Amino acid sequence: MSIDVNNESGTEVDEQAILDIARYALARMRIHPLSELSVIVVDTDAMEQLHIQWMDLPGPTDVMSFPMDELRPPAKDEDEPPQGLLGDIVLCPEVATKQGTEAPTQHSMDEELQLLTVHGVLHLLGYDHEEPDEKAEMFGLQAAIVDGWRAEKGLTGPSPAPTVS
Repeated sequence: MSIDVNNESGTEVDEQAILDIARYALARMRIHPLSELSVIVVDTDAMEQLHIQWMDLPGPTDVMSFPMDELRPPAKDEDEPPQGLLGDIVLCPEVATKQGTEAPTQHSMDEELQLLTVHGVLHLLGYDHEEPDEKAEMFGLQAAIVDGWRAEKGLTGPSPAPTVS
């Protein structure tokens, strides 16, 4: 799996954890090991510009996903998943910090960025949360991936509650 993490935010983030949880999520979703993903960490000004340009919404947001080859998880009976460019995930640590402190189970910026990375991966794979049934599926899968990764890493304490909108 080729995953690039590029921190342009000026904020120190745990890039290795972002890389690790992205790799874990893609493996869990059975995405081809030669697929490519880019994660970009930006400041609030850059995120606000992207949010306005692509969503026509004011202010910065927490995570945005820009799919490339529109890869999807393979069906259970498929032996070989398709390979390609997944796309870009853009994260904003300043928004992540705010969300982490305001969440019912308060958590760190890095924990929120890990959650947002999984959220972004799922969006790249075609998951959405516009409808209640879609939201239940996506957020359930997101929690299972984050919990599985945290258990594998031996991390203790409650997993971050979903704070993404």
